[in-house]
Amino acid sequence: MTFTRTSSFALTAVAASILFSQAVMAQSAASAPAATAVEVAYNLGLVTDYRYRGISQTRLQPALQGGADLTYGAWYAGVWASNVKWIKDGGGKGNAEIDLYGGYKYALTSDVTLDLGVLAYQYPSNQLTTSANTTELYVGVASGPYSAKYSQATSYLFGFANSKGSNYLEFNIDYELVKGTNFVGHLGRQNVKNNVGASYTDYKVGVTHEILGGKLAASVIGANEDYFAPNGKNISKAGLVVGFSKSF
Repeated sequence: MTFTRTSSFALTAVAASILFSQAVMAQSAASAPAATAVEVAYNLGLVTDYRYRGISQTRLQPALQGGADLTYGAWYAGVWASNVKWIKDGGGKGNAEIDLYGGYKYALTSDVTLDLGVLAYQYPSNQLTTSANTTELYVGVASGPYSAKYSQATSYLFGFANSKGSNYLEFNIDYELVKGTNFVGHLGRQNVKNNVGASYTDYKVGVTHEILGGKLAASVIGANEDYFAPNGKNISKAGLVVGFSKSF
């Protein structure tokens, strides 16, 4: 058997090659994106009045609300629910709203995010002449504290007959005043197709404050058109709404 003697230069070269390979592998592992994981978050809240697009859904009374959100990378889906009174006020049955939604958020730039999705509002056993159940497609864009969103109904809108194609355009601001306290503002326009006099503009101005691991919000919310509940109360008149929500 013949043994071949390896020179010290050859040994050094082999060792250097091994160390270089290990360094490259370590760097690749460090720079590789982490595996995408499914994340689930829950939320629970209480408000003095459930206002949606400026109009009270609970006849100016409190509402208990909660939901769950699932995210997978840029994809998301969720469910959210609240008690309501407007279905019965409209002559139907049922006292709950259940929202199902899903979509995709895409970073156009480091500062601008595009949001595409679908939202289905469900009112179990509503039994209105025209079902209150509504589905909307939406596209939104956000940059820093500013955002805008356009939603269009692919079904009749919240019980309005022949209202398919109705749309809602909104502009929002959520600006940090000091750490933990933000100014919030909203302006929206609801267009109800084929229903003369049903379209209106809504607004919100308020603040939010992080406290007790949640968020306390106080806002003045209203609309420029009057809507009345059967008891004679104006449910679109500007009013102060206070709420507390927490995610976990």
